[in-house]
Amino acid sequence: MLNYVVLAVFAVLLVTGQIFFKYAALTLKNKPVGDVVSTLASTPTFYVAITIYGAATLLWVWVLSRVPLSQAYPWVALATAAVPAIAVLVFHERLYGSYWLGVALVVLGVFLTQRASQGL
Repeated sequence: MLNYVVLAVFAVLLVTGQIFFKYAALTLKNKPVGDVVSTLASTPTFYVAITIYGAATLLWVWVLSRVPLSQAYPWVALATAAVPAIAVLVFHERLYGSYWLGVALVVLGVFLTQRASQGL
């Protein structure tokens, strides 16, 4: 059970990190490419995103010491499905019906892979 909780935390960290990366990216809007490094260096949300991703990486390595990669990796797909959904709420991006169908299929896929990894 602990492994699933830790995998869920890992997925949440990935999602959170991506949201902070997007906030950092918004500071680059209308800036020339030559200003990217200096702008990001002075952007706190960029450091938050890097810290979150660093923590997620450490957690990932810990998880892989206890869980087969084939069981752990599908949890990354949950983050992949969740990031655009949260972008709708936070950044007012638009998603269409086919996206939500895709999310449902990803969640179903993760469920099935986890059952299969347990021999069910």
